Amino acid sequence: MTTSRPGSPGRRPGERGDLLDPYCPTRQLLDRIGTKWTSMAVKVLAEEAPGELRFAELRRRIPGISQKVLSVTLQSLVRDGLAARRVEPTVPPAVHYRLTELGLSLESPLSALRVWAETHMGEIDRNNQLADETPPN
Repeated sequence: MTTSRPGSPGRRPGERGDLLDPYCPTRQLLDRIGTKWTSMAVKVLAEEAPGELRFAELRRRIPGISQKVLSVTLQSLVRDGLAARRVEPTVPPAVHYRLTELGLSLESPLSALRVWAETHMGEIDRNNQLADETPPN
């Protein structure tokens, strides 16, 4: 690993960043997409690809998400170029979302993370239970 910053003059093409550096691309990306709501929104939109989903349908398909959190999540995805937004000029406006090619390319790594979680969450839960049952030193 290196401590150089992305885009800095000392950085060579293809050189890996330092996750501990606030300017590391991996760290910056995790700050943007590291929430459960972002992961769920990408999954639901990927299932519909190449089609679109209206805001209300997205909200129905993501249990527990509030209207405000979904709105902020989608705004971030659109801002980062991971999703596209289309508004129909109706009353009220019909707002549609779809993943861009960049957003679709994110589904595979997020899917791998979901598989890892499904494989290991039982073990993590058992470790937490053991930690809760063990008296502190």
